[in-house]
Amino acid sequence: MSHRATGRRLRRSLPAVAGMAVVTLLTGALAPAAAHTTHHHGHHDHHPHHPRSSVTERVDELMSRMSLQDKLGQMVQITRGAASPSEVAELRIGSVLSGGGSAPSPNTPEAWADMYDRYQSAALDTPLGIPVLYGVDAVHGHNNVRGATIFPHNIGLGATRNPELVRRIGAATAEEVAATGVDWTFSPCLCVARDDRWGRTYESFGETPELASAMSSEITGYQGATLGGDPTSIMATAKHYVGDGGTTGGVDQGNTQLSEQELRRIHLAPFHEAIERGVGSVMVSYSSWNGDKLHEHEYLINDVLKGELGFDGIVLSDYNAIHQLDGDDSTLTASEVRRSVNAGLDMIMLSKDHEKFLNHLRREVESGRVPMQRINDATRRVLTKKFELRLFEHPYAQRDLLSTVGSAEHRELARQAVRESQVLLKNEGVLPLSSGTDNLFVAGSNADDIGNQSGGWTISWQGSSGDITEGTTILEGIREVSDSSVTYNRHGEGINDSYDAAIAVVGEKPYAEYQGDRPNGLELSQEDLSTIAKLRSSGVPVIVVLASGRPMDIASEVGNWDALLASWLPGTQGGGVADVLFGKYDPTGELPMTWMRSFEQQPINQGDGKDPLYPYGYGLSYRD
Repeated sequence: MSHRATGRRLRRSLPAVAGMAVVTLLTGALAPAAAHTTHHHGHHDHHPHHPRSSVTERVDELMSRMSLQDKLGQMVQITRGAASPSEVAELRIGSVLSGGGSAPSPNTPEAWADMYDRYQSAALDTPLGIPVLYGVDAVHGHNNVRGATIFPHNIGLGATRNPELVRRIGAATAEEVAATGVDWTFSPCLCVARDDRWGRTYESFGETPELASAMSSEITGYQGATLGGDPTSIMATAKHYVGDGGTTGGVDQGNTQLSEQELRRIHLAPFHEAIERGVGSVMVSYSSWNGDKLHEHEYLINDVLKGELGFDGIVLSDYNAIHQLDGDDSTLTASEVRRSVNAGLDMIMLSKDHEKFLNHLRREVESGRVPMQRINDATRRVLTKKFELRLFEHPYAQRDLLSTVGSAEHRELARQAVRESQVLLKNEGVLPLSSGTDNLFVAGSNADDIGNQSGGWTISWQGSSGDITEGTTILEGIREVSDSSVTYNRHGEGINDSYDAAIAVVGEKPYAEYQGDRPNGLELSQEDLSTIAKLRSSGVPVIVVLASGRPMDIASEVGNWDALLASWLPGTQGGGVADVLFGKYDPTGELPMTWMRSFEQQPINQGDGKDPLYPYGYGLSYRD
């Protein structure tokens, strides 16, 4: 399936923003006479950004005319809620982001394109006309946008063991993202999750560096063979550098206590692979390594990432992360600015404080505490990516791609990913179900809830239960695939022995970083346990479908179940779960994580000598 229609970038629409100047774009495709067109009320009579020059030449020429303030502005990424298009232009800010849940109203693809184009028009209407980079956390599809295709979270993709499928998901996501104008996704998460208590476990492809490295194929999907080489190319981000999945106790933003040899073997390896693939940016982790915050770690950023690994893209901070460097995250200090920039950060992601950051950094440069060479390096890295993405030639949203957002083709790809991600852990002869004859009872908190099955980072930052976007719930998928009667009651009320089987779809409610850590246990909720008990009391076979962001503590319960299917967080295409339940597709998924026998085993990983309930790589099929 091709997501790369040739020449589409040349048809990027002009902004649908009333009262803004229409921009004539200088491209290599224009006739020679058009090359002298002035830009933005004559600001660009001396426009330097000729596409026939090399990127290096264009960056050199542009930087030769930039003031210190112009350069410092390129090092800022600010949330859209904190700076209007005019303020972004006035301060020469280099990048804008929509964090989780930061969406225009109405939350439609068209409104996103309009919002993006307003920022881009304002940036272009400045003396140097440098476009902004716009970033989002499109971590399982363009997941901030209502109606976009929501793919399974990474833990499910890891279970597929299919790097080519993951590449195609990256390409489909890039198409939906590019349609709304956005240039940059903070994905993929190449963390190697070593402790299920960690609230970001589902953002990891799995517990081994080999699995995360293989699934870095998503970078090629996002960017194409080369960044900017395709019409729908968007910049990918390898995150979070480095060791965020290995913190003691699985504490988010915690401390990874490992030797350098182990840090390199487990956590650095996927970043090496990402750089080999040409990833455009790397995001630094909030966490620490042996007590030292990564955001000021000169050795790991300057020496290892940029020096040893040869990374030449943008090193980006996480959200307000530099505020934490002095132990008080309420204020931004000059020391925090100096330490993070000198450590090698090229762009700082901020929710506010952008003017304070710029003032601090200017004073640090003027005093010599931050070398001008460091500022020039950061500016060059940012501008290089803007030129490679061809933003100077084609700055606006690709409205001709808007029809791809949530398209049937992308939803079918997502359904295929759901099918391949299902891991059959137990089957006492009850699966597959017969679509024509089985009289089924369906229950459970996650059976008919598109929000729960999509998880965090869906429409809002933490995600939420309920009808938050368009899609097919697991119950709707079961009804679609089954030709016989399907009765549903969330709590299992009304079950009796007249049914051939009961399906309990249970698991977790949505969460993301900060709120997702589970230091005190990973058992199912009382509601879920009581629903399963009700189904069991009827005497019919009980199939448990677990929709969760990580392995759950179920060893004491699973003996009473006739079948167990790990569905992870499948996203909007619940029909893929039903396809496996009814044998339309043989379960082929393999565990990306070792499954604990008890919570006390945490952390448990392949090769650590602990006795798991189900080992890494485990997965049954109907042929077994």
